[in-house]
This record gives sequence, C-alpha cells and structure tokens, in this order.
Amino acid sequence: MTPLITRRQAVTLLAGTLAAPFVSRHAYAQRSLDIRGGSFAPVQIAVADFTGDAQQGSALSQIITNNFKRSVYLAPMDRGAFVEKGDNPDAAPNWDAWKTINAQFVVTGRTGRGGDGRLRSEFRLWDVSQRQQVAGQQYVTDPQNSRRVAHLVSDAIFTKITGEGPFFDTRVVFVDETGARQKRRKRLAIMDQDGANVRYLTNGNDLVLTPRFSPSSQDVTYMAFGDDEAKVYLMNVQTAQREVVGNFPGMTFAPRFAPDGQRIIMSLSTGTNTNLFAMDLRSRSTTRLTDTSGIDTSPSYSPDGSQIVFESDRGGTQQLYIMSASGGGAKRISFGQGARYSTPVWSPKGDYIAFTRQRSGSFAIGVMKPDGSGERIIADGYHNEGPTWAPNGLYVMFFRDPGGGGGSKIYMANITGRGESIVTTPSYASDPSWSPLLR
Repeated sequence: MTPLITRRQAVTLLAGTLAAPFVSRHAYAQRSLDIRGGSFAPVQIAVADFTGDAQQGSALSQIITNNFKRSVYLAPMDRGAFVEKGDNPDAAPNWDAWKTINAQFVVTGRTGRGGDGRLRSEFRLWDVSQRQQVAGQQYVTDPQNSRRVAHLVSDAIFTKITGEGPFFDTRVVFVDETGARQKRRKRLAIMDQDGANVRYLTNGNDLVLTPRFSPSSQDVTYMAFGDDEAKVYLMNVQTAQREVVGNFPGMTFAPRFAPDGQRIIMSLSTGTNTNLFAMDLRSRSTTRLTDTSGIDTSPSYSPDGSQIVFESDRGGTQQLYIMSASGGGAKRISFGQGARYSTPVWSPKGDYIAFTRQRSGSFAIGVMKPDGSGERIIADGYHNEGPTWAPNGLYVMFFRDPGGGGGSKIYMANITGRGESIVTTPSYASDPSWSPLLR
C-alpha cells in the first residue's frame, strides 16, 4: 500500500541557494477571478513537460493538465501551440511570444531522484501579463507518491490563480459494483479524486452501502448487510481497521459525521416512524432529535455544527427541512412545484446545500442556499442521486444509473453547472463520498 504522506512531509523547501528563487521578491497583486458569475472565460494556462527524468516529468505534467481540464476554470493549452518547451525552468519565459498566443500563465518545472533515492520535484508559475513568477515550490518525497505531488502542484496553482481553496489532493470512497444487476457484488473502495489508485477496503462478502467520509479525518462510516442483519461500521481508510458502531434494523442510510468527527447523526426506525438521533462515538450514547409521526431521514450537519438539514415527509411529501443541531422546531426550505427532495448535504463552505430532486420521472442534482433560495439544477436526467461535496465547496460528485442492463457511474460537476465529467472506475460505481483535504 502506498504510504500516505502529510503535506508537511511532501512540501519540503530545500535550503540554501535553491530556495531563494522560489520566493518572488516583487509584490504580486492577487487577481480576482470571478468564477461564480454569469459571464466567465477560463484562464489559458500552458503546462510544459517537467525536465529532468523525461518519463516522470511527462507523467507529472500530464496529471496536472488533466486536473486543470476537469476544473473548468483553468484551460490547458494545446502543446502543439507552445512557443517554447520550458527546457530551463529557472529562466523566465519569452513573455512576448507567449502573449501572442494568448497564454495567461505558464508552468515549468523539473523532477528526478536525489542521491538519497527520494523524488525531488519543483515547479514555477509565471504570470505572462505581469511578467513575473508568482508561485513556486519544491517537494521531496518517496517516489511512490509521485501522483500526489502532481495533485499538490495542481492545488497550489489552482489556488493562486482563482483564490479558491484546493481540492485535487483528495480521495473519494465509493461502492464498487460488479456482477449481474439482480445480484450485485458491492465492495467498499477508495480512489484519488480523478479515479486513479483504486484500492478495495472490503472483500465483497457483505453488501455495503452509503459510505460517509469524516470531514476531519481519514475515517468513514458505512452500512453492511451480512446474514440479513444491518450493521454500521467505522473504518480508517488508511489502515483498513474497522469497528462496529452498532446494529440498526430498518436503517437505510449510513450515519454522517459531525464537523468535529466525534459524533454521528442518523435516522432510526421506531415502529412505523423514522426519527433522527445523534451518537457520541466515544461513549456511544444517543440523543433523540426528532419525534414526529413521519419519516425523518438523511440528515447532514452544517459546517459549524450548529444546524442540521434533513429530508422528511411530515408535510405530506418528501421535502428538505433545517433545524438546530440540538433538535426542536424545523423549517421547510424546498418548494419546487410538483417535486420531491432528498439526500441533502451541506457544503463545507456553508453557502449551499446539495440535493437530489425527483419530478416527472427525472432525478436531478441541484444546489440551493440554506434559506431555500437560489435553487439551481446542475445535472438532470435518469437516474442521478447521492451528491457529495469537494472540500472547497465548488464541485459535487454524484452517481448516475441509466437503467437497462448496465449500472451506475460516478460523475463530477461544478456548482454552476458548467462542467460535467465522468470519473472513470474499474466497474460500475455508486455512493461516492469526498474526503477532506489530505494533510
């Protein structure tokens, strides 16, 4: 298993004369890129092959390029149009030549193994209009972590240009599905956010459902059905160590974590009703949060832990409600005509809630503000479900099952609805859950 390095371990500034050029001595005015407004043009960026180890350098720059393509906001330029190859990453680009082909930024770098066998990689980001280097970093790590270095470089550049938080250095846990539709083998799996480095966490003997990542650690909760009994497990995805949280007959969704990672919230059936409960993971004590005659389910905490969004049929149809994290009165926030709403998930930034909307046989993925305003559909069709947020709150993953003899696949889109791309997996896949930013 590839060791998980921390950002502190991966991002090592080399001392001495090499370090100084990576810190610009000139003041750089951060650009303000309006990536949420109505009019938008992606930033044109040229990513040169990293020098040094030719094979490693080409692979690293290709991963960075692919990340930017999926970001929507950065548009990698065709290498056939490059005016120079970036053979000397320490030298400033030919500003006038790059400007003539409308390049706004240029990325250069080098990679290779040092005398100690570790991988040493570095990049520089050049702003063509301001004619200066605006970012740069050096990384020293185990060669097995080369793909993660590419994601770290991508994050550093994305954040510098857009002013938004990083998200490439993340992973996604999901349910891998194989076999005939009537008898699926469902295993818990994890991958990089771009679909690479798939690793299986369960053997498929039990049917697994709805994994949920902790927002503060590398732990997940998930449901498993074995011997016709539903159990909720807590697993550390790095070590694959797991423990049983409890047996919960009638549960249909795994619990979600509170922002501090020390509590979970879930829906439990009591007779003909389903209500919400919170559990302290240390003491395993539970607190009942709702007590209605309807079905309250699929709860999700706000990022500050003060509120909960959930779905309920207490008003006669399946709708979204918000209430205090300690329980009490609830306020309905979804009002789409003739629509039912489900699987709400609060954005890590707190500004939106993602949801699944069902109307006239169509299953859409959308977002709305916590007060119910600003509803926007970002994916529509049959059958979209199960949104999960990137840690920067700009992107949502979900799964789509077109029906027929096939199966579901995972997709990614940004919250403006501008970009949608498939996340390639080895087989059918469902129930994605995005990790927090790796540390």
